[in-house]
Formats: sequence, structure tokens, C-alpha cells
Amino acid sequence: MHIVDGALAAPVVIGGAVLAAGGLARGLRDLTLEKIPAAGMLSASFFVASLIHVPIGPSSVHLILNGLAGLVLGWAAFPALFVGLLLQAVFFGFGGLTVLGVNTLDIALPAVIVHYICRHGIATGSPRIAAIWGGIGGALAIALTAACVALALALSGAAFIPAAKLVLLAHVPVMAIEGLLSAAAVYLAIQVKPDLFLSLQGPVR
Repeated sequence: MHIVDGALAAPVVIGGAVLAAGGLARGLRDLTLEKIPAAGMLSASFFVASLIHVPIGPSSVHLILNGLAGLVLGWAAFPALFVGLLLQAVFFGFGGLTVLGVNTLDIALPAVIVHYICRHGIATGSPRIAAIWGGIGGALAIALTAACVALALALSGAAFIPAAKLVLLAHVPVMAIEGLLSAAAVYLAIQVKPDLFLSLQGPVR
């Protein structure tokens, strides 16, 4: 899911950087003291989970957990996921610094979208209903991330369209896995700390 340096057209790289900067600014504003421990935990989880790549054909896939990050953090998922991507680029060469904005946007924006779609279902439902919404959020975040990556590739030239299609197909199994993981995580969180999502998300904005 990490786009590497030099793969994208300059307008796509610049546009992604500008939009990611806006998301980071909004995310930092929402990153309250109460959210910092959860942001650190989810950033570390993303960092570790996305280092384990599973080869599929000429490409590879990995877990992202951005849906869970979005459900808990909302806009604050932007800085949490940005830190993970930055450390991966610097220490392991995953992705790249010039495409850091695009990679951040591809992963964090779906997290925010999922937050607004699923938060009420999680906050107002029973543990089972919350788990269903958590599963939907986890799977939807991967689908949206794959679509964003495919769009960035397609906008960079017709030669990338086959790669864009491969990205979409390769992440279908990841959608199922992340949906199950997010559902289980939300179910456990609701059982152990029922006010977790309410206390972390704050008022609807």
C-alpha cells in the first residue's frame, strides 16, 4: 500500500502533500491530551502491522488498521498515521519522503471518513451492533485506501492503470481480515471500557 518515491506524477505528489498538510493541521487541533495515549498505541500498531508484507502475485499486501484508528481518533488519525509512515520511510525505506503526503492522505483520509460513517453505530448500539459497525469500518477503510492508491496511480499515467487494478483486487482479502480484527477490537473495547469511543471522540463536528 506504500507508494514509492518517483512513481507518481509531480502534480499528484504536490496535491497529495497539500491535502495531507491540511489533514494534519486539523488532526493536530483535535489531538487532545486524552487522545494522545490512544494515538500513540494506534500509531505503533500501524507501524508494526504494516511492516509484515504478504506477497500476492507481483505485489504484496499488509495490514493497516487505519479503520480502527479512525473509529477511535477521528481527525487525530492523521498525525498518528503520519508518524508511523514517516518512521517507516526513514528507517526501513517503505514508501518515500517525497510521497509521504500522498501516502498519508491515502491512509488517513479513509480513517476519517469511516469515523463519521460508523461512530454513531458504535456509540449507540449494543456490543454486538458496535462490533458490526466496527467490522464495517475496518473493511471500508481498506477499500477506500485501495481506491485512493489506485486513483493516485491512475492519475499519474495510463501505464499505471494495470497496477491500480491490481491494488484493488489484492486488497479484497485484507478487507475481510481487517473487518474481523476491527469488529473483535471494538467488541472487546465496548465490553472492557464502554465509554472509550465516547470519551475519545468528543462532540460531532
